[in-house]
Amino acid sequence: MLYRKTYIWLVALFCLFNLQLTAQESSFQIALLKYNGGGDWYANPTALANLVKFCNKNIGTNISQDIETVDVGDPAIFNYPFVHMTGHGNVVFSSEDASNLRAYLLGGGFLHIDDNYGMDKFIRGELKKVFPNNELVELPYSHDIFHQAFEFRDGLPKIHKHDDKRPQAFGILHEGRLVLLYTYETDLGDGWEDQEVHGDSEQKRAEALKMGANIIQYAFTAAH
Repeated sequence: MLYRKTYIWLVALFCLFNLQLTAQESSFQIALLKYNGGGDWYANPTALANLVKFCNKNIGTNISQDIETVDVGDPAIFNYPFVHMTGHGNVVFSSEDASNLRAYLLGGGFLHIDDNYGMDKFIRGELKKVFPNNELVELPYSHDIFHQAFEFRDGLPKIHKHDDKRPQAFGILHEGRLVLLYTYETDLGDGWEDQEVHGDSEQKRAEALKMGANIIQYAFTAAH
């Protein structure tokens, strides 16, 4: 166990510089996070590819359209400067998963968690394993993530009704840096999907994609 933890932190230190420079490279990849517990981590299969296409076209990124899948406990997570997580149900992080994810985030990585409806009651407890001393805090509308390439003066757009609550953006900060964004009661990922999947209007899909582009842009610039 000690050896594994030491290895994870050595990988984190090695990758810190690389992760912070990745956004300046000609091309890079993002990944979908695979986790245990039975939740459908694979939900919204067309979402990330559509977001990548939108970002490459509208905010000048050069992200590969090949979306990778990475296990939460796999050191290969350090290959990706941005990782997305979604689902409707249960999430379970082992101690090794939590340690690996923490090292990744402290090493310069960024995780966006989007509740696809039903994840909230599970993910909050699992994040305490990753950051036992850091609370999820709601981001104010003035936060930079809402004011990147696109302006969202009233915070997250409401894409799907769910429990008809207002959409909220929560984050975990470490030494002043936002390392993790959790979007709740918005369902951005559904808005990124092909139009025929959920039948969202073009306006709603545009709102979701623009907010997604802001998250990508923030993760590669302001988050560092």
